[in-house]
Amino acid sequence: MSPGQPTEFEMRRRNAQFAEKARAGKNPTKPSRQEQLAKRSPVGMWALGIVCFVVMGGIVLELIRLVFL
Repeated sequence: MSPGQPTEFEMRRRNAQFAEKARAGKNPTKPSRQEQLAKRSPVGMWALGIVCFVVMGGIVLELIRLVFL
C-alpha cells in the first residue's frame, strides 16, 4: 500500500462507524446542494445589512437631533 492509503483495519472501522450512523438514522453523508440551499435564509446578507444600516442610522440621527436641537 502507498503511504497515503488507509490500512484495511482503518477502512473496516470507518465502514462500521458509517453503518452504525446509518442504522441510527443519522445522515452519514454530506447534505446535497439543494438541501443546503433550502436551509439558507430567504433574505440575503446584503439586504439584512442595508436594513440594519437604515435602522441604526435613523436611531443615531434621532439621538443627535434630541441632544443638539
